[in-house]
Amino acid sequence: MTRAGRATVRDVAAETGLSIATVSRVLNGQANVAAHTREVVLRAVDRLGAQAPRPRGGRTRRAEGSVYVRCPYLLTDYFGLIVSSVVETLARHGRRVVLDAGTAAQRVPALPGLPGQADLDGAVLILPPEPAEELVRLRDSGFPFVVVDPRTELPRDVASVSAAHFAGARRLMAHLVELGHRRVGVIGGPGDWLASDGRMAGYAAALSDAGVLPAPELLRHVDEPTTELGHRAARELLALEDRPTALVAFNDKMAVGALRAARELGLEVPGDVSVAGFDDLDLSRATRPELTTVRQPLQEMGRMAVTLLVRLLERHELEALHVELATELVVRESTGPA
Repeated sequence: MTRAGRATVRDVAAETGLSIATVSRVLNGQANVAAHTREVVLRAVDRLGAQAPRPRGGRTRRAEGSVYVRCPYLLTDYFGLIVSSVVETLARHGRRVVLDAGTAAQRVPALPGLPGQADLDGAVLILPPEPAEELVRLRDSGFPFVVVDPRTELPRDVASVSAAHFAGARRLMAHLVELGHRRVGVIGGPGDWLASDGRMAGYAAALSDAGVLPAPELLRHVDEPTTELGHRAARELLALEDRPTALVAFNDKMAVGALRAARELGLEVPGDVSVAGFDDLDLSRATRPELTTVRQPLQEMGRMAVTLLVRLLERHELEALHVELATELVVRESTGPA
């Protein structure tokens, strides 16, 4: 209720759904308030207009807090490129970074505590292993964040950046089909990754365009996209009585494992079997023969994620919340005619 036409702290609390004590801390300029909570209160004050209780000293601009960057994986060439790009772009925006990286971070429930950290303004989450429900709870808390390379399907109102997995895989398989390949072995990534779904659909679409149905015996899924597991899957596929004439792998590391498997079996690449990867890491140019692959814009993904986050922090309306960046087919010596 208001008295004499004036809004009270209680009215601001009712408007925001926050406690009276929390609203009072914001209006009194106390520091022990989460950044996004402070913004919620100040937005409510703006909505209530001249009737609202004013922050002590007026509405002054709060010092910008840090951005939490979570990448719970080893910072190898793939993740390292994304994280470096995120950190460098945040620095250009004058933002400090709290980095949480390494596989041990997967065992730490990090997301629930983010809204309560007063020095954090927002987050960039790279391939988050948390279930979508946990990301939804973080969204519902009002804490701003952007997901890079989502692992699972996200709600429409959660900002994300990814590569065009479907289009890239389709173009790669179309390249092999143009070379005459019809029996193509596919070494897919983890079955519960969104990128795996997109790439598998792209491979299947290109084969379908050529009137070929994917053969179940030519498909292998691995739980972790590593060189060793790629090698093991390629050995199985190349040992088939009617072996494939080409292999496509979920990433360049697995493709390198496939190259080793072919060499061990006395097969020439690309004379006896073509091999292709995905990502275009430096590794793809260090093989013999050099690897045909699909280039992902990893650094641009990091830059775009920061751009989206900064716009969220500045409360701009985003016309595109799910940004998909184009991939590029890079043809090298590891693929040839069937």
